[in-house]
Amino acid sequence: MPRQKYYVVWKGRKTGIFTSWAECEKQVKGFVGAEYKAFGSLQEAETAFGSVYEAYKGKPSSSGKWKEASVKPILPSICVDAACSGSPGRMEYRGVFLESGREFFRIGPFPDGTNNVGEFLAIVHALSWLLKHDQHMPVYSDSVNAIAWVFTGECRTKLKRTGRNAPIFVLIGSAENWLAENELKDDAVLKWDTGLWGENPADFGRK
Repeated sequence: MPRQKYYVVWKGRKTGIFTSWAECEKQVKGFVGAEYKAFGSLQEAETAFGSVYEAYKGKPSSSGKWKEASVKPILPSICVDAACSGSPGRMEYRGVFLESGREFFRIGPFPDGTNNVGEFLAIVHALSWLLKHDQHMPVYSDSVNAIAWVFTGECRTKLKRTGRNAPIFVLIGSAENWLAENELKDDAVLKWDTGLWGENPADFGRK
């Protein structure tokens, strides 16, 4: 069962805290300069609404929760995530360093993508970056499907190819080729425990 989320709208048709994406979307979709973000608890949302959007823009909605967990993620490490508006829809993905929260890559957006494809590409992008820079640390993702696809070496998406999303399929092909040429260790990619650590620090905080 999906976890309850709370959506803060600082700037939109109506401002406030909303308990569903549908209600939040009504306030921000098509609204120029809309400012909004999703949070994992009412307390976090209330604190954020009492502050300003700039304090949360580009930062994970559950910032630092993992530091208080009884069992912590491995450090140092990388977190990746994707965002997609619709399915298919406008898709992008990024990677951040867990300890600092610093974003070190953001790719997209691309039309006619899916979240799972974005997650898959984000993982492979992070793995290839680590190899290129001779770095050794795990990559965390909260997508079970994407992690499975990475270890099988195949992006098993049902996404239909269109003229608009051709660049996505070029990236998929490159990612699959990279996986075919590089052997992964069992702990190269790990599942981010959202229940224990809060939102993935690479989360876009939109929905």
